[in-house]
Amino acid sequence: MTERTYNIAILGATGAVGTRLMSQLEESTIPVNSLKLLASARSAGKKLTFKGQELTVEEATADSFSGIDLVLASGGGSVSQRFAPEAVKRGAVVVDNSSYWRMNDNVPLVVPEVNEADLQGHNGIIANPNCSTTQMVVALEPIRRAFGLRRVIVSTYQAASGAGQTAWEELVAQTEAHNAGEKMVANILPVKGSDKHYPLAYNLLPQIDVFEDDGYTHEEWKMIHETKKIMFGDKNSKSVKVTGTAVRVPVPVGHGETVYFETEPNTGATSAGIQQALSQASGVILEDDPKKQLYPQPINAEGKRETFVGRVRPDLENDDSFHMWVVSDNLLKGAAWNTVQIAERLVDLDLVRVPVGAAGKFEI
Repeated sequence: MTERTYNIAILGATGAVGTRLMSQLEESTIPVNSLKLLASARSAGKKLTFKGQELTVEEATADSFSGIDLVLASGGGSVSQRFAPEAVKRGAVVVDNSSYWRMNDNVPLVVPEVNEADLQGHNGIIANPNCSTTQMVVALEPIRRAFGLRRVIVSTYQAASGAGQTAWEELVAQTEAHNAGEKMVANILPVKGSDKHYPLAYNLLPQIDVFEDDGYTHEEWKMIHETKKIMFGDKNSKSVKVTGTAVRVPVPVGHGETVYFETEPNTGATSAGIQQALSQASGVILEDDPKKQLYPQPINAEGKRETFVGRVRPDLENDDSFHMWVVSDNLLKGAAWNTVQIAERLVDLDLVRVPVGAAGKFEI
């Protein structure tokens, strides 16, 4: 029997995540028949290389998806809103990196180590979670399975690249300006379209995305509701309490998180038991030896697919409660690798097909 091969398109191919989608796809187990690179008109004509072959970036149109089996999308919310349904209408399955489809009830929100089963019965679009949510649930899931989970309080230390390639470049320019005694110019952070911008170099910004009416940023809102949807199947689940604070830090790549969590009582949870569960978990690397000053660091996580966990310790004031420190490359596990990993599982499970009538579930 001849192995099936797949015609794949990368939407948003020239961005920081898009270029990493290409490299992760090169290293994946997916048998690629053809690859089409799609972006805005501004980027059309650029040349990129995939498996030694030079490819030309094309401007994305609705008809770009004719004959495509799989779309790996990282073009932003408005782009995914426009093109994902068009791709599905033409028979392509879309794995989308933007935030647009994540809370849609017809779209599974998937981290393969946590809820791969949600891929079954998809309607043609699968959403990739927020980068900070992804690494947190990878670390929490083995703990939930072993000891239950009642409460999560997270504080994030998120890299500049989480706001895109231009934010990363601005951080570098600001650092160079500061070191030269020149004025730092800020045009992007904390939110590109806001009235005020602040430098990230030599600074911390306790705002990621816009503020909601309740005082939380939308990034914090996403972490709360995405965690519930991924781990408990309902974005408003009462099975776990989740809250957090999201902070942008002057690190190019690699998000850090302090995660405080409460396990179910009478489950025998201990730091050693949690460490054992983490050490055996798929996609997790435990780096936790205080005596040797061994703990995860963004500089060491960059370029790696795994989620790194350390500093596991009990809350000495509250029973069944613990702390841990979680680090991952936000552009890989937080975006490109998780997307390709979802695509690999779709291929392995023979789920690269759009069910009859599925396109009607999305506005086209």
